[in-house]
Amino acid sequence: MKAFVGVTDRAWYSQLLASGPEHAEVNFWFPSAGTGFSAVQSGEFFVLKTHVERRFPELSNRLVGVGVFSGYARLRLSEAWRWFGTNNGVQSEADLRERIERYRREPVDRLADPEIGCVLLQNVHFFSAEESIASSADFSPNIVRGKTYELDRLDREHPVIAAVTKYLNPGANPFDLGARTLAQQQTRGEARLVVPRVGQQAFRALVAEAYHHRCALTGDKVRPVLEAAHILPVSTGGEHRIDNGVLLRSDMHTLFDRGFIGFDRRHALRVSPAIRQQFGNGDWLYAREGTQIALPDRRAERPNPDYLERHMDEIFVS
Repeated sequence: MKAFVGVTDRAWYSQLLASGPEHAEVNFWFPSAGTGFSAVQSGEFFVLKTHVERRFPELSNRLVGVGVFSGYARLRLSEAWRWFGTNNGVQSEADLRERIERYRREPVDRLADPEIGCVLLQNVHFFSAEESIASSADFSPNIVRGKTYELDRLDREHPVIAAVTKYLNPGANPFDLGARTLAQQQTRGEARLVVPRVGQQAFRALVAEAYHHRCALTGDKVRPVLEAAHILPVSTGGEHRIDNGVLLRSDMHTLFDRGFIGFDRRHALRVSPAIRQQFGNGDWLYAREGTQIALPDRRAERPNPDYLERHMDEIFVS
């Protein structure tokens, strides 16, 4: 099991800590979208470390929090603010824009909606300055973004082990557990070797990312009208899992939720006869019935066939 130690801005950390040490979801964002983030997998640990700052020695080069990595998504500035709000570590959308400009070292046009890279974390616990842990000597000051550690290869007194142990067992002696034990522990009461579920906002972002921000059915890529649809509704036991989601244009999302359209186990479109019977319409949909929708590149992110079958059985208007 791995842990990534990410270098964080002191202002980002302080803003989030000010509203409390526990956060269900936060967005650890990069000012540019980049090509992705693969340092750790969903369910592995993400440790937060401050920059080296001589002006603030109490928070300089310290491990200040731990969370669980949900996934990575490229989001527009407006999307990041709409979905995560102050959990972006800023007070407003204007503040987020100003921070992006500062890190890019160039102005962002007020009408532009730049894309940023979003490392999405869940179940985050921030340490106070008094609880923070000094970073290890093996973390070079020249590292800008972060460093990955294999937990089972670290000495039991390594600061990363101390931080993860403090996270898993608040109030415990940080050196009571070795790294091999940590990999078998539970995160906030649930097994987290692999995280099958993500937070509600991360679900939206990660489904959009998996479908390359295009409607799986129509191909539309106008982002404001695209929505992450749950195949099995949360109200009836569905979970915030990427394989329980499909990106649809808002009108297609409504038709899907109400059972007027569905997808079979082979991801092919099925159209209810109720559309024609009730509304005398739907020719565009009927013409495409039986065609396969666009799918995510990664097989694990594609709609779960069992969930699709349940949707056809329980929701689809046959």
